[in-house]
Amino acid sequence: MIGSILVQIIEGIADLLVLIVIVDVILSYFLSPYHPLRNALDRIVQPMLAPLRRFIPPIGMLDFTPLVLIILIQVASYLLKILVVSL
Repeated sequence: MIGSILVQIIEGIADLLVLIVIVDVILSYFLSPYHPLRNALDRIVQPMLAPLRRFIPPIGMLDFTPLVLIILIQVASYLLKILVVSL
């Protein structure tokens, strides 16, 4: 019972983080860096991207760190769900 609730919470948080990363990437093409919405999203996403950017350099004009972050969020979510179910 509690395990299934924890799994749903983990899935919800992971889905929300992935959505925030995707929206931040999309808005970075259209909004000014000083826009309040963009600032709010950057305060959430940039602390997670900064460590990845030290190890993953941009390739040409493309920055793949948001994609790597999404993959890491999904992997962490999967591992946490396995851990919760096994308890």
